[in-house]
Amino acid sequence: MATSTPFDILFLSQRVPYPPDRGDRITTWNILQHFLALGQSIRVACFLENERDEEAVKHLEGLGIQVLSHRIHPRLRRIACLTHLLGKQALTLPYFHSKQIDRGIGEWLSTARPRLAFAYSSSMGQYLMQHGSRLASVQKIMHFAELDSDKWAQYAVQKGFPGTWVYGREARLLLSFEQELAHQMDLNLVVSAVEKELFEQRIPDAPVEVLRNGVDLEHFRPCDAAQREAATLIFTGVMDYHPNVDGVLHFAEVIWPRIREKRPEARFLVVGAHPSAEIRALHGQRGIEVSGRVDSTVPWFERACMAVVPLRIARGIQNKVLEAMAMGLPVVTSPKAFQGIRAEPGQDIFVADDDESFVEHTLTLLDSPDLRGRMGQSAREAMQASYQWSVILEQLDRHL
Repeated sequence: MATSTPFDILFLSQRVPYPPDRGDRITTWNILQHFLALGQSIRVACFLENERDEEAVKHLEGLGIQVLSHRIHPRLRRIACLTHLLGKQALTLPYFHSKQIDRGIGEWLSTARPRLAFAYSSSMGQYLMQHGSRLASVQKIMHFAELDSDKWAQYAVQKGFPGTWVYGREARLLLSFEQELAHQMDLNLVVSAVEKELFEQRIPDAPVEVLRNGVDLEHFRPCDAAQREAATLIFTGVMDYHPNVDGVLHFAEVIWPRIREKRPEARFLVVGAHPSAEIRALHGQRGIEVSGRVDSTVPWFERACMAVVPLRIARGIQNKVLEAMAMGLPVVTSPKAFQGIRAEPGQDIFVADDDESFVEHTLTLLDSPDLRGRMGQSAREAMQASYQWSVILEQLDRHL
């Protein structure tokens, strides 16, 4: 592991930053790709969850990136973390702690110093703190994306005991860690003005700037309207992630029956990897289709005439919203999933404040092909104006 070869960037991410098939990987891959295009030599430390991740590591190594990885088994790791419940540390930190990664980073830094240390997600920031003395002269950027502590606080409000206590504990302890971490960084990044305002409230006097998420406008582009199914809705996302599961189940149980009452021919596509048992049980019920993992969401977007994002728990920018809008689809979303997105409600997107308005907006779009076309075109233009990766990454260069 130890080598005296100098390198430019130490890059830390929870998951291997490839392929760009979920929110965090979309961001980390685009940033990593940008650094490569600038001719930077990069070493990545990350966690793997399955065999596909191992193939992704080989891809990165083929690009000349040195990768330090550790395989974890999420279910076993979650059980092991419960032993820390009586301690004073947020459970997120032992979940993403690895002696192998800690030791490997130490060996890298014992023989060479990068010019930049970049960590995505506060859980990976713990390694920057653990090797603080060796990184004292290195510029350090913490990409929070969003404050994870606030997400746990939202869970605590929604859950009953003992979830309220467990999630409340996690929110409190993780915020304390985020505060300590942020004040040790040269720069902290969040994804929207909304997140920046929250960050400045919770972590005052720490340097923070906005670096928006982007969307691949070449990959996600409108198709011929004739390809679309006239009464088909779509939701995309990793389907064992609690906010996605909660949002889809609520939609399927409360909102969808009211839509089907008026439009019995309507269909609902739930597209994403690892569907939970509750999500799988929806398949074939009341026009609902659950896909499981797909190689690309584009053909599924092309089937749909509109997208719905009924999240009740959300932080940061929702890539599923950006991608649907880039595809030229009209979107009905909850306020939580819309926060931080640069778009005009009522023109580029419908924002539904409650279940009743969600039903009304959805039926309005289903009943009006012309409105769907206008809003879809306006949505695409909003993405072109604010979410091109090339423009966003130029902003990163200015920060650097």
